[in-house]
Amino acid sequence: MRVSVVQMSPGHDKAANIAQAEKLCEAAVAEDRPDIIALPEIWTCLGGNRQAKFDQAEKLPSPGSNEPAGPAYSFLQGLARKHHIHVHGGSIGEHAGDRLCNTTVVFNPQGTEIARYRKIHLFDIVAPDGKAYRESATYAPGNELVTYEANGVKVGCAICYDVRFPELFLKLRQQGAELIFLPAAFTLQTGKDHWETLIRARAIETQCWFAAPACFGPHEEGGGTRFTYGHSLVANPWGHTVAKVSDGLGFATARIDQALTAKVRADMPVLEHRVLA
Repeated sequence: MRVSVVQMSPGHDKAANIAQAEKLCEAAVAEDRPDIIALPEIWTCLGGNRQAKFDQAEKLPSPGSNEPAGPAYSFLQGLARKHHIHVHGGSIGEHAGDRLCNTTVVFNPQGTEIARYRKIHLFDIVAPDGKAYRESATYAPGNELVTYEANGVKVGCAICYDVRFPELFLKLRQQGAELIFLPAAFTLQTGKDHWETLIRARAIETQCWFAAPACFGPHEEGGGTRFTYGHSLVANPWGHTVAKVSDGLGFATARIDQALTAKVRADMPVLEHRVLA
């Protein structure tokens, strides 16, 4: 199975972000012909104030229903149907009462939603440059692990800050995951030191493939300019980075080799050796 990760530079104009996503996804499909394509975290509305985030968020239709859908959801669904591929929709803002959820939706090649994951760990920190991030002021946490199957591969869902909590990924591995998606909008300050290191560590620990599409570049938020790190990548179960996007917009593609996954797990059966679950 071929996986493409798309790197975007979104702002808080959802229509412009959808146009950017469409251009990049169409190029990735044309050039690399992936079986599954993935977008970054909150690619529909990165930055802006709290009201902008609420204005650009969507009420997601109930799975399997004919309820009306917003433009981002419809774009992802249409992309899957048009190219007959799986689409892992990064994450978008989902209306959930007085706060939003940071939510992944996944579509199969028929455009049917097959998974919905709400980010569990919220980014409430002060970065090394002194900028404060309070994701919980706008978003409510999810509370469920989510996996799905695509082309015979069991896939696990995570988002950005989740990567710092290895127990989540152990549970995904225990549920049978071979590939884990990690859409992100990692800050430049933390990303330059931790992004690839954390992903490779989680890949080694779980013996899973990791596909991590990320946001890159500046956006306006909190009265100032903030920067995301980018460097979208795919890592294999041995912890090697096998595909990566550099700075700017772009995409990278890698082949998920289940035979390699099986060999790594057979040669070093760490799941069988665990004494603390």
